[in-house]
Amino acid sequence: MKKKYDVIIAGCGVAGLYAALEFNNKTKILMLSKKEQTVSGSALAQGGVAAVLDHEDDSFDLHIEDTLIAGGYKNNVTAVETLVREGPQDVLKILEMGVEFDRDESGRLFKTLEGGHSRHRIVHHKDQSGWEMVKKLLEAVRQRDNIDLLENTMILGIESLHNGFRADLFQSGEYFSAYGSFLLLATGGIGRVYKYTTNPSTSTGDGIRFAYEMGAKIKNLSLVQFHPTAFNSPTGREQFLISEAVRGEGAYLLNNDLERFMNKYDERLELAPRDVVSRSIILESRRTGSNNFYLDIRRKGKEFLKNRFPAISAACLERGVDISEDLIPVFPCQHYLMGGIDVDLNGRTTIPRLYAAGECAHTGVHGGNRLASNSLLEALVFGRRAAQDIQRALESGYSLVEVKDYKIRPQGAPLPKGIRTQVRDIMQRAYFVMPDALAIRQGHARLEEILTRLHNGSFALTPSYCEALSIATVATIILREVDE
Repeated sequence: MKKKYDVIIAGCGVAGLYAALEFNNKTKILMLSKKEQTVSGSALAQGGVAAVLDHEDDSFDLHIEDTLIAGGYKNNVTAVETLVREGPQDVLKILEMGVEFDRDESGRLFKTLEGGHSRHRIVHHKDQSGWEMVKKLLEAVRQRDNIDLLENTMILGIESLHNGFRADLFQSGEYFSAYGSFLLLATGGIGRVYKYTTNPSTSTGDGIRFAYEMGAKIKNLSLVQFHPTAFNSPTGREQFLISEAVRGEGAYLLNNDLERFMNKYDERLELAPRDVVSRSIILESRRTGSNNFYLDIRRKGKEFLKNRFPAISAACLERGVDISEDLIPVFPCQHYLMGGIDVDLNGRTTIPRLYAAGECAHTGVHGGNRLASNSLLEALVFGRRAAQDIQRALESGYSLVEVKDYKIRPQGAPLPKGIRTQVRDIMQRAYFVMPDALAIRQGHARLEEILTRLHNGSFALTPSYCEALSIATVATIILREVDE
Protein backbone atom coordinates (compact mmCIF):
# COMPACT_ATOMS: atom_id res chain seq x y z
CA MET A 1 0.00 0.00 0.00
CA LYS A 2 0.95 3.64 -0.37
CA LYS A 3 1.30 5.92 2.63
CA LYS A 4 -0.48 8.97 1.25
CA TYR A 5 -3.94 9.09 -0.31
CA ASP A 6 -6.46 11.61 -1.56
CA VAL A 7 -9.22 9.92 0.42
CA ILE A 8 -9.34 7.40 3.25
CA ILE A 9 -12.66 5.55 3.58
CA ALA A 10 -13.18 3.82 6.93
CA GLY A 11 -15.67 1.00 6.45
CA CYS A 12 -16.66 -1.51 3.76
CA GLY A 13 -20.43 -1.49 4.03
CA VAL A 14 -22.72 -0.17 1.31
CA ALA A 15 -22.07 3.52 2.13
CA GLY A 16 -18.28 3.17 1.89
CA LEU A 17 -18.25 0.88 -1.15
CA TYR A 18 -20.74 2.89 -3.18
CA ALA A 19 -18.92 6.12 -2.30
CA ALA A 20 -15.59 4.64 -3.43
CA LEU A 21 -17.06 3.81 -6.83
CA GLU A 22 -18.24 7.41 -7.30
CA PHE A 23 -14.69 8.82 -7.42
CA ASN A 24 -12.85 9.10 -10.72
CA ASN A 25 -10.05 6.67 -11.54
CA LYS A 26 -7.34 9.23 -10.75
CA THR A 27 -8.38 9.69 -7.13
CA LYS A 28 -6.17 7.62 -4.84
CA ILE A 29 -8.31 5.88 -2.22
CA LEU A 30 -7.55 3.71 0.79
CA MET A 31 -10.48 1.60 2.03
CA LEU A 32 -10.20 0.04 5.47
CA SER A 33 -12.19 -2.95 6.69
CA LYS A 34 -11.97 -3.78 10.39
CA LYS A 35 -12.54 -7.49 9.80
CA GLU A 36 -13.00 -9.40 6.53
CA GLN A 37 -14.28 -7.26 3.66
CA THR A 38 -17.77 -8.79 3.83
CA VAL A 39 -18.26 -8.28 7.60
CA SER A 40 -20.52 -5.25 8.02
CA GLY A 41 -23.97 -4.25 9.13
CA SER A 42 -24.90 -3.81 5.47
CA ALA A 43 -24.06 -7.43 4.67
CA LEU A 44 -26.55 -8.58 7.33
CA ALA A 45 -29.42 -6.43 6.02
CA GLN A 46 -32.26 -8.74 5.05
CA GLY A 47 -35.26 -6.70 3.98
CA GLY A 48 -34.22 -4.65 0.96
CA VAL A 49 -34.24 -1.11 -0.38
CA ALA A 50 -37.28 1.14 -0.22
CA ALA A 51 -37.64 3.27 -3.35
CA VAL A 52 -40.39 4.66 -5.56
CA LEU A 53 -39.43 3.04 -8.87
CA ASP A 54 -42.79 3.58 -10.56
CA HIS A 55 -45.68 5.91 -9.91
CA GLU A 56 -48.62 3.66 -10.82
CA ASP A 57 -49.60 3.04 -7.20
CA ASP A 58 -46.93 4.99 -5.36
CA SER A 59 -45.39 8.45 -5.20
CA PHE A 60 -42.54 10.40 -3.67
CA ASP A 61 -45.01 12.18 -1.43
CA LEU A 62 -46.30 8.88 -0.01
CA HIS A 63 -42.79 7.60 0.71
CA ILE A 64 -41.89 10.92 2.31
CA GLU A 65 -45.02 10.86 4.48
CA ASP A 66 -44.40 7.24 5.57
CA THR A 67 -40.84 8.19 6.57
CA LEU A 68 -42.05 11.22 8.55
CA ILE A 69 -44.78 9.24 10.33
CA ALA A 70 -42.34 6.50 11.34
CA GLY A 71 -39.87 9.15 12.53
CA GLY A 72 -42.45 10.92 14.64
CA TYR A 73 -42.05 14.03 12.45
CA LYS A 74 -38.64 14.61 14.06
CA ASN A 75 -36.98 14.14 10.68
CA ASN A 76 -35.02 16.69 8.65
CA VAL A 77 -37.61 17.15 5.90
CA THR A 78 -35.10 18.38 3.31
CA ALA A 79 -32.94 15.30 3.92
CA VAL A 80 -36.00 13.04 3.59
CA GLU A 81 -36.95 14.66 0.30
CA THR A 82 -33.39 14.24 -0.95
CA LEU A 83 -33.41 10.57 0.07
CA VAL A 84 -36.73 9.76 -1.54
CA ARG A 85 -36.35 11.77 -4.76
CA GLU A 86 -32.73 10.82 -5.51
CA GLY A 87 -32.85 7.26 -4.21
CA PRO A 88 -34.45 5.61 -7.25
CA GLN A 89 -31.57 6.70 -9.54
CA ASP A 90 -29.10 5.00 -7.20
CA VAL A 91 -31.15 1.79 -7.09
CA LEU A 92 -31.24 1.74 -10.89
CA LYS A 93 -27.50 2.39 -10.97
CA ILE A 94 -26.63 -0.59 -8.78
CA LEU A 95 -28.89 -2.75 -10.95
CA GLU A 96 -26.71 -1.72 -13.90
CA MET A 97 -23.66 -2.67 -11.82
CA GLY A 98 -24.96 -6.22 -11.48
CA VAL A 99 -26.94 -6.20 -8.23
CA GLU A 100 -29.86 -8.60 -8.64
CA PHE A 101 -33.25 -8.05 -7.05
CA ASP A 102 -36.15 -10.51 -7.22
CA ARG A 103 -38.50 -10.26 -10.19
CA ASP A 104 -41.98 -11.59 -10.94
CA GLU A 105 -42.99 -13.90 -13.79
CA SER A 106 -43.07 -10.99 -16.24
CA GLY A 107 -39.56 -9.84 -15.31
CA ARG A 108 -40.65 -6.79 -13.34
CA LEU A 109 -39.03 -6.02 -10.02
CA PHE A 110 -40.96 -7.70 -7.22
CA LYS A 111 -41.79 -5.21 -4.47
CA THR A 112 -42.74 -6.22 -0.96
CA LEU A 113 -44.35 -4.49 2.02
CA GLU A 114 -42.82 -3.82 5.44
CA GLY A 115 -43.93 -2.16 8.65
CA GLY A 116 -44.73 1.54 8.33
CA HIS A 117 -45.00 1.51 4.53
CA SER A 118 -48.31 2.33 2.88
CA ARG A 119 -47.29 0.77 -0.44
CA HIS A 120 -45.34 -2.21 -1.75
CA ARG A 121 -42.06 -0.46 -2.63
CA ILE A 122 -39.20 -2.54 -1.18
CA VAL A 123 -37.05 -4.28 -3.77
CA HIS A 124 -35.04 -7.18 -2.39
CA HIS A 125 -32.84 -10.19 -3.09
CA LYS A 126 -34.68 -12.99 -1.24
CA ASP A 127 -33.88 -12.23 2.42
CA GLN A 128 -30.23 -11.41 1.74
CA SER A 129 -30.46 -8.00 0.09
CA GLY A 130 -27.54 -6.42 1.92
CA TRP A 131 -25.26 -9.37 1.19
CA GLU A 132 -26.10 -9.18 -2.53
CA MET A 133 -25.34 -5.45 -2.62
CA VAL A 134 -22.08 -5.75 -0.67
CA LYS A 135 -20.92 -8.67 -2.79
CA LYS A 136 -21.50 -6.92 -6.12
CA LEU A 137 -20.15 -3.54 -4.98
CA LEU A 138 -17.03 -5.24 -3.61
CA GLU A 139 -16.46 -6.91 -6.97
CA ALA A 140 -16.59 -3.51 -8.64
CA VAL A 141 -14.24 -1.96 -6.07
CA ARG A 142 -11.67 -4.73 -6.52
CA GLN A 143 -11.50 -3.92 -10.23
CA ARG A 144 -10.45 -0.31 -9.57
CA ASP A 145 -6.68 0.26 -9.74
CA ASN A 146 -7.02 3.52 -7.79
CA ILE A 147 -8.44 1.81 -4.69
CA ASP A 148 -6.31 -0.01 -2.11
CA LEU A 149 -8.50 -2.18 0.12
CA LEU A 150 -7.10 -3.45 3.42
CA GLU A 151 -9.06 -5.96 5.47
CA ASN A 152 -8.56 -7.11 9.06
CA THR A 153 -7.17 -3.65 9.70
CA MET A 154 -8.10 -1.92 12.95
CA ILE A 155 -8.10 1.87 13.10
CA LEU A 156 -6.64 2.67 16.52
CA GLY A 157 -7.10 6.42 16.28
CA ILE A 158 -7.28 9.34 13.86
CA GLU A 159 -5.43 12.63 14.15
CA SER A 160 -6.65 15.78 12.42
CA LEU A 161 -3.72 17.45 10.64
CA HIS A 162 -3.16 20.50 8.47
CA ASN A 163 -4.77 19.65 5.11
CA GLY A 164 -5.91 16.20 6.14
CA PHE A 165 -5.73 13.28 8.57
CA ARG A 166 -3.45 10.56 9.88
CA ALA A 167 -4.99 7.16 10.60
CA ASP A 168 -3.04 4.92 12.99
CA LEU A 169 -3.58 1.30 12.01
CA PHE A 170 -3.02 -2.22 13.31
CA GLN A 171 -2.86 -5.28 11.06
CA SER A 172 -1.42 -8.73 11.74
CA GLY A 173 0.55 -7.54 14.75
CA GLU A 174 2.02 -4.54 12.91
CA TYR A 175 1.46 -0.85 13.68
CA PHE A 176 1.61 1.72 10.87
CA SER A 177 0.00 4.96 9.70
CA ALA A 178 -1.71 6.19 6.54
CA TYR A 179 -2.43 9.79 5.52
CA GLY A 180 -5.41 11.17 3.63
CA SER A 181 -6.36 14.63 2.42
CA PHE A 182 -10.01 13.74 3.07
CA LEU A 183 -11.59 11.19 5.37
CA LEU A 184 -14.97 9.52 4.97
CA LEU A 185 -16.20 7.67 8.05
CA ALA A 186 -18.58 4.85 7.12
CA THR A 187 -17.97 2.66 10.15
CA GLY A 188 -21.52 1.50 10.81
CA GLY A 189 -23.44 1.21 14.04
CA ILE A 190 -23.01 0.87 17.80
CA GLY A 191 -24.73 -2.44 18.54
CA ARG A 192 -21.91 -3.86 20.64
CA VAL A 193 -22.64 -1.17 23.22
CA TYR A 194 -25.55 -3.47 24.17
CA LYS A 195 -25.61 -6.96 25.63
CA TYR A 196 -27.80 -8.22 22.79
CA THR A 197 -27.77 -6.81 19.26
CA THR A 198 -28.38 -7.81 15.65
CA ASN A 199 -25.15 -6.00 14.68
CA PRO A 200 -21.86 -7.69 13.74
CA SER A 201 -18.79 -7.69 15.99
CA THR A 202 -17.41 -4.65 14.15
CA SER A 203 -20.21 -2.36 15.40
CA THR A 204 -18.45 -0.72 18.35
CA GLY A 205 -19.00 2.93 17.37
CA ASP A 206 -15.36 3.56 16.41
CA GLY A 207 -16.09 6.21 13.79
CA ILE A 208 -18.29 8.15 16.19
CA ARG A 209 -15.50 8.11 18.78
CA PHE A 210 -12.93 9.32 16.24
CA ALA A 211 -15.18 12.20 15.16
CA TYR A 212 -16.02 13.08 18.77
CA GLU A 213 -12.37 13.15 19.78
CA MET A 214 -11.59 15.47 16.87
CA GLY A 215 -14.33 17.84 18.00
CA ALA A 216 -17.02 17.05 15.44
CA LYS A 217 -20.64 17.58 16.44
CA ILE A 218 -22.45 14.41 17.53
CA LYS A 219 -26.22 14.63 17.40
CA ASN A 220 -29.13 12.53 18.71
CA LEU A 221 -26.96 9.57 19.70
CA SER A 222 -29.70 8.52 22.12
CA LEU A 223 -32.03 7.73 19.20
CA VAL A 224 -31.45 3.98 19.28
CA GLN A 225 -33.79 1.63 17.43
CA PHE A 226 -34.75 -1.74 18.88
CA HIS A 227 -36.00 -4.26 16.35
CA PRO A 228 -39.09 -6.04 17.68
CA THR A 229 -38.37 -9.45 16.18
CA ALA A 230 -34.90 -10.77 16.81
CA PHE A 231 -34.67 -14.55 17.28
CA ASN A 232 -35.05 -15.04 21.03
CA SER A 233 -31.97 -16.98 22.04
CA PRO A 234 -30.49 -16.80 25.55
CA THR A 235 -27.01 -17.54 24.22
CA GLY A 236 -24.70 -15.31 22.19
CA ARG A 237 -24.36 -11.54 22.04
CA GLU A 238 -25.26 -11.29 18.35
CA GLN A 239 -28.91 -12.13 17.78
CA PHE A 240 -30.28 -13.35 14.47
CA LEU A 241 -32.79 -10.94 12.91
CA ILE A 242 -36.21 -12.10 11.73
CA SER A 243 -36.80 -9.55 8.99
CA GLU A 244 -39.62 -7.02 8.95
CA ALA A 245 -40.50 -8.62 5.62
CA VAL A 246 -41.75 -11.73 7.42
CA ARG A 247 -44.51 -9.64 8.99
CA GLY A 248 -44.88 -7.90 5.63
CA GLU A 249 -45.71 -11.28 4.12
CA GLY A 250 -48.40 -11.85 6.75
CA ALA A 251 -46.81 -13.27 9.91
CA TYR A 252 -48.81 -12.88 13.10
CA LEU A 253 -47.18 -11.75 16.36
CA LEU A 254 -48.32 -13.89 19.30
CA ASN A 255 -47.92 -13.57 23.08
CA ASN A 256 -47.20 -16.32 25.61
CA ASP A 257 -50.82 -17.48 25.36
CA LEU A 258 -50.42 -17.76 21.56
CA GLU A 259 -52.83 -14.89 21.03
CA ARG A 260 -52.45 -11.95 18.67
CA PHE A 261 -52.22 -8.80 20.78
CA MET A 262 -51.16 -5.84 18.59
CA ASN A 263 -54.80 -4.74 18.28
CA LYS A 264 -54.55 -3.57 21.92
CA TYR A 265 -51.76 -1.15 21.07
CA ASP A 266 -51.99 0.05 17.45
CA GLU A 267 -54.51 -0.15 14.62
CA ARG A 268 -51.72 -1.00 12.16
CA LEU A 269 -51.26 -4.29 14.03
CA GLU A 270 -48.08 -6.21 13.11
CA LEU A 271 -47.21 -3.64 10.43
CA ALA A 272 -46.85 -0.70 12.80
CA PRO A 273 -43.39 0.95 12.82
CA ARG A 274 -40.63 -0.83 14.72
CA ASP A 275 -40.60 1.37 17.79
CA VAL A 276 -44.35 0.91 18.24
CA VAL A 277 -44.15 -2.88 17.94
CA SER A 278 -41.17 -3.09 20.29
CA ARG A 279 -42.92 -1.00 22.96
CA SER A 280 -46.06 -3.08 22.51
CA ILE A 281 -44.14 -6.27 23.16
CA ILE A 282 -42.60 -4.85 26.33
CA LEU A 283 -46.01 -3.64 27.58
CA GLU A 284 -47.56 -7.00 26.77
CA SER A 285 -44.72 -8.79 28.55
CA ARG A 286 -45.43 -6.74 31.66
CA ARG A 287 -49.15 -7.50 31.40
CA THR A 288 -48.67 -11.24 30.97
CA GLY A 289 -45.55 -11.64 33.10
CA SER A 290 -43.76 -13.45 30.30
CA ASN A 291 -41.02 -12.68 27.76
CA ASN A 292 -42.20 -15.45 25.44
CA PHE A 293 -43.33 -14.07 22.09
CA TYR A 294 -43.62 -15.68 18.69
CA LEU A 295 -44.04 -15.04 14.99
CA ASP A 296 -46.42 -17.35 13.14
CA ILE A 297 -45.92 -17.57 9.36
CA ARG A 298 -46.80 -21.27 9.04
CA ARG A 299 -49.89 -20.76 6.90
CA LYS A 300 -47.76 -19.53 3.97
CA GLY A 301 -46.43 -23.03 3.40
CA LYS A 302 -43.03 -24.68 3.12
CA GLU A 303 -42.40 -23.95 -0.58
CA PHE A 304 -43.19 -20.24 -0.33
CA LEU A 305 -41.12 -19.78 2.82
CA LYS A 306 -38.14 -21.68 1.44
CA ASN A 307 -38.08 -19.51 -1.70
CA ARG A 308 -38.93 -16.16 -0.08
CA PHE A 309 -36.85 -16.50 3.09
CA PRO A 310 -34.09 -19.03 2.39
CA ALA A 311 -31.54 -17.56 4.83
CA ILE A 312 -34.06 -17.05 7.64
CA SER A 313 -35.47 -20.55 7.09
CA ALA A 314 -31.99 -22.09 7.20
CA ALA A 315 -30.85 -20.08 10.24
CA CYS A 316 -34.00 -20.94 12.19
CA LEU A 317 -33.63 -24.61 11.25
CA GLU A 318 -30.09 -24.57 12.64
CA ARG A 319 -31.67 -23.40 15.91
CA GLY A 320 -34.24 -26.19 15.86
CA VAL A 321 -37.15 -24.19 14.42
CA ASP A 322 -38.86 -25.11 11.13
CA ILE A 323 -40.71 -21.89 10.27
CA SER A 324 -43.18 -23.78 8.06
CA GLU A 325 -44.26 -25.92 11.05
CA ASP A 326 -43.08 -24.15 14.21
CA LEU A 327 -43.59 -20.78 15.85
CA ILE A 328 -40.51 -18.51 15.77
CA PRO A 329 -39.46 -17.25 19.24
CA VAL A 330 -38.76 -13.51 19.10
CA PHE A 331 -38.03 -10.55 21.38
CA PRO A 332 -36.85 -6.94 20.85
CA CYS A 333 -33.13 -6.37 20.43
CA GLN A 334 -30.82 -3.42 19.69
CA HIS A 335 -30.73 -2.95 15.94
CA TYR A 336 -29.97 0.50 14.54
CA LEU A 337 -28.80 4.02 15.36
CA MET A 338 -30.66 7.07 14.03
CA GLY A 339 -28.24 9.63 15.49
CA GLY A 340 -24.51 9.91 15.00
CA ILE A 341 -21.92 12.23 13.51
CA ASP A 342 -23.89 15.28 12.43
CA VAL A 343 -23.61 15.93 8.69
CA ASP A 344 -25.19 18.12 6.04
CA LEU A 345 -26.75 16.90 2.79
CA ASN A 346 -23.28 16.32 1.32
CA GLY A 347 -21.96 14.33 4.24
CA ARG A 348 -19.85 17.19 5.60
CA THR A 349 -19.23 17.17 9.35
CA THR A 350 -18.34 20.25 11.40
CA ILE A 351 -14.64 19.43 10.87
CA PRO A 352 -13.16 20.54 7.50
CA ARG A 353 -12.48 17.62 5.14
CA LEU A 354 -14.12 15.12 7.50
CA TYR A 355 -17.19 13.36 6.08
CA ALA A 356 -19.51 10.64 7.35
CA ALA A 357 -22.11 8.41 5.70
CA GLY A 358 -24.23 5.40 6.57
CA GLU A 359 -25.31 4.39 10.05
CA CYS A 360 -22.55 6.29 11.86
CA ALA A 361 -23.82 9.57 10.35
CA HIS A 362 -26.77 11.69 11.44
CA THR A 363 -28.42 13.00 8.28
CA GLY A 364 -31.76 13.52 10.00
CA VAL A 365 -33.68 11.35 7.53
CA HIS A 366 -34.87 8.86 10.14
CA GLY A 367 -36.12 11.23 12.82
CA GLY A 368 -36.98 9.35 16.01
CA ASN A 369 -37.37 5.94 14.37
CA ARG A 370 -36.10 4.51 11.09
CA LEU A 371 -38.66 3.35 8.56
CA ALA A 372 -37.89 -0.19 7.41
CA SER A 373 -35.54 -0.52 4.42
CA ASN A 374 -34.63 3.17 4.35
CA SER A 375 -31.13 2.43 5.71
CA LEU A 376 -29.59 0.90 2.58
CA LEU A 377 -31.20 3.70 0.56
CA GLU A 378 -29.62 6.27 2.88
CA ALA A 379 -26.23 4.57 2.50
CA LEU A 380 -26.48 4.82 -1.29
CA VAL A 381 -27.77 8.38 -1.55
CA PHE A 382 -25.57 10.05 1.04
CA GLY A 383 -22.52 7.91 0.36
CA ARG A 384 -22.70 9.08 -3.24
CA ARG A 385 -23.30 12.71 -2.30
CA ALA A 386 -20.31 12.69 0.07
CA ALA A 387 -18.04 11.26 -2.62
CA GLN A 388 -19.24 13.79 -5.17
CA ASP A 389 -18.57 16.65 -2.77
CA ILE A 390 -15.08 15.39 -1.97
CA GLN A 391 -14.32 14.89 -5.66
CA ARG A 392 -15.35 18.46 -6.43
CA ALA A 393 -13.10 19.72 -3.64
CA LEU A 394 -10.15 17.71 -4.94
CA GLU A 395 -10.65 19.06 -8.43
CA SER A 396 -10.85 22.65 -7.19
CA GLY A 397 -7.21 22.60 -6.14
CA TYR A 398 -7.26 21.70 -2.46
CA SER A 399 -3.85 21.32 -0.83
CA LEU A 400 -2.90 17.72 -0.08
CA VAL A 401 -2.02 16.35 3.33
CA GLU A 402 1.63 16.48 4.37
CA VAL A 403 3.25 13.27 5.60
CA LYS A 404 5.42 13.67 8.69
CA ASP A 405 7.49 11.16 10.61
CA TYR A 406 5.37 9.57 13.31
CA LYS A 407 5.87 6.44 15.37
CA ILE A 408 2.96 4.76 17.12
CA ARG A 409 3.79 3.93 20.73
CA PRO A 410 1.57 1.01 21.76
CA GLN A 411 3.18 0.13 25.08
CA GLY A 412 1.21 0.40 28.30
CA ALA A 413 -0.68 -1.44 31.02
CA PRO A 414 -2.92 -4.40 30.13
CA LEU A 415 -6.63 -3.65 29.87
CA PRO A 416 -8.55 -5.03 32.89
CA LYS A 417 -11.08 -7.71 32.01
CA GLY A 418 -14.79 -7.01 32.10
CA ILE A 419 -14.94 -3.31 31.19
CA ARG A 420 -16.95 -3.87 28.02
CA THR A 421 -19.27 -6.26 29.87
CA GLN A 422 -19.90 -3.60 32.53
CA VAL A 423 -20.82 -1.04 29.87
CA ARG A 424 -23.20 -3.45 28.12
CA ASP A 425 -24.93 -4.42 31.34
CA ILE A 426 -25.45 -0.74 32.20
CA MET A 427 -26.96 0.03 28.79
CA GLN A 428 -29.19 -3.05 28.79
CA ARG A 429 -30.66 -2.07 32.17
CA ALA A 430 -30.90 1.68 31.65
CA TYR A 431 -31.80 2.27 28.03
CA PHE A 432 -33.60 -0.67 26.41
CA VAL A 433 -36.88 0.01 24.52
CA MET A 434 -38.50 1.81 27.49
CA PRO A 435 -35.84 3.76 29.41
CA ASP A 436 -35.43 3.47 33.20
CA ALA A 437 -34.83 6.96 34.64
CA LEU A 438 -33.12 5.80 37.85
CA ALA A 439 -30.89 3.32 36.02
CA ILE A 440 -29.99 6.05 33.53
CA ARG A 441 -28.79 8.40 36.27
CA GLN A 442 -26.82 5.70 38.04
CA GLY A 443 -25.49 4.27 34.79
CA HIS A 444 -24.40 7.66 33.50
CA ALA A 445 -22.35 8.31 36.62
CA ARG A 446 -20.70 4.90 36.39
CA LEU A 447 -19.94 5.31 32.67
CA GLU A 448 -18.25 8.64 33.29
CA GLU A 449 -16.00 6.88 35.81
CA ILE A 450 -15.20 4.07 33.35
CA LEU A 451 -14.42 6.52 30.56
CA THR A 452 -12.13 8.59 32.79
CA ARG A 453 -10.30 5.44 33.80
CA LEU A 454 -9.78 4.41 30.18
CA HIS A 455 -8.41 7.83 29.27
CA ASN A 456 -6.11 8.16 32.27
CA GLY A 457 -4.99 4.59 32.83
CA SER A 458 -1.99 4.52 30.46
CA PHE A 459 -3.27 1.33 28.87
CA ALA A 460 -1.54 -0.41 25.96
CA LEU A 461 -2.81 0.70 22.55
CA THR A 462 -4.39 -2.59 21.52
CA PRO A 463 -7.53 -3.36 19.47
CA SER A 464 -9.27 -4.48 22.68
CA TYR A 465 -8.49 -1.21 24.42
CA CYS A 466 -9.61 0.85 21.42
CA GLU A 467 -12.92 -1.00 21.16
CA ALA A 468 -13.51 -0.64 24.89
CA LEU A 469 -12.81 3.08 24.57
CA SER A 470 -15.25 3.38 21.66
CA ILE A 471 -17.99 1.46 23.47
CA ALA A 472 -17.56 3.47 26.67
CA THR A 473 -17.47 6.78 24.76
CA VAL A 474 -20.65 6.04 22.82
CA ALA A 475 -22.52 4.71 25.87
CA THR A 476 -21.53 7.75 27.94
CA ILE A 477 -22.73 10.18 25.25
CA ILE A 478 -26.06 8.32 24.96
CA LEU A 479 -26.82 8.38 28.69
CA ARG A 480 -25.46 11.92 29.01
CA GLU A 481 -28.03 13.05 26.42
CA VAL A 482 -30.98 11.39 28.12
CA ASP A 483 -29.84 12.30 31.64
CA GLU A 484 -29.73 16.04 30.92
